[in-house]
Amino acid sequence: MSSRLFVLLCSLAVAASGQFRAGAARRDITPQEPVPMWGYGDRHDALSTGVQDPLHADALVLDCGGKKLAIVSLDLGRAPAERSLQNIRKRIKDEAGIEYSFIAGSHTHHGPVLELSDETGKGKGRFDAALRYYAKLEDGIAGAIIEANSKLVPARMAAGSVQLDGFNRNRQTKIEPKPVDRELAVMRIDDEAGKAIAIVVNFTGHPTTIPSSVWKFSADYVGAMKNEVTARTGAAALFMQGAAGDQSVLPDGPRKGYEAFGKALGDEVVKLASSLEPREIANPSLTVREDRFRFTSRIDFSNSMVVGAYQKAFFPELIPNFIDEYSDGVRPRLTVALLNGDIALVGVSGEFFANHALRLKQRARVRQLFFFGYCNGYHQYFPTIEAVAEGGYGADSGVSPVAVGAGEQIMNTALLWIYQMLGKIK
Repeated sequence: MSSRLFVLLCSLAVAASGQFRAGAARRDITPQEPVPMWGYGDRHDALSTGVQDPLHADALVLDCGGKKLAIVSLDLGRAPAERSLQNIRKRIKDEAGIEYSFIAGSHTHHGPVLELSDETGKGKGRFDAALRYYAKLEDGIAGAIIEANSKLVPARMAAGSVQLDGFNRNRQTKIEPKPVDRELAVMRIDDEAGKAIAIVVNFTGHPTTIPSSVWKFSADYVGAMKNEVTARTGAAALFMQGAAGDQSVLPDGPRKGYEAFGKALGDEVVKLASSLEPREIANPSLTVREDRFRFTSRIDFSNSMVVGAYQKAFFPELIPNFIDEYSDGVRPRLTVALLNGDIALVGVSGEFFANHALRLKQRARVRQLFFFGYCNGYHQYFPTIEAVAEGGYGADSGVSPVAVGAGEQIMNTALLWIYQMLGKIK
């Protein structure tokens, strides 16, 4: 090889490694057989009866100077169970070189149960259709990520947020002022020609606008929002739920119903995204840190009466899987990324109350912080200490088994990591 050609190839390699690139893809992940539905205990083990609107996995892959990150939006009640999550992560690392990922559910209450397992008394034999679905779900999610990776092109990025009044509320506390996270945050990714690749939407509010009596799959308002955004911009739309543990949406008046609410939210997304000016990333960078915590459980699963009560409230095959999950304590996962030196992504594996996210945003002092709930696992509710003291749904041990104060500890860790990534704390 001539020295001139060698220098040229090295120059091209350096240029490629320093690029900011992006690609997006989608897969349909709607179950094709009747399976138990996630989200409402009063359904117990009743099987789904059809599809109201399809469920999707939407994937965005970012390549920051050779480090790759997948952001995945799922029309599911939660992120995949631990075994599925690790299968997906191994596959995207082996096949696409993607080491880091935020894989999150929108928290729709009209998706499938994901916690069953291939063991007698835990799903096998009674819910084999659900077990078959899990394998297809893994293929769908991994397939969307790998396809997005194959579409990587040089890209530009912008991020921003607005406060939306009248779209959500606090459903837990009776004490004023009630904390509400009204922030609508958007990340807009364009190619070099200005064509939209993806719009990541971060908003906070339970997708529970469809009654529990409807036993059909639906993405709820999230699906309608994504359809509106894609129809008007041509971009792949990803929805990443926020700290929605105590936050409900307000689909009233002209926004009554999940389709109208989703369309109205989509309109706000398009207005915000259109106001942003994606810029070239001269020195793309990505720093990611992830860890799991261990907390004691407030639920005594060694007590047969407690186990029996849960089996009656939900259904018998589901509870042994929860017991397995919490056999070594409650082990939530925290994932934090610093993107291009000034945008923080924080992913948590549970339903965090809004004040956790609001306080972290105030304290982090970055240009934009995206808070992703229901991300990279699921460990139920994480109320604030004052919410536990007040009580109410989401703060009680029945749905929040984790030790009191766990949410604050995780948020302090996220804050410390962000400042370490920024180089402000050693």
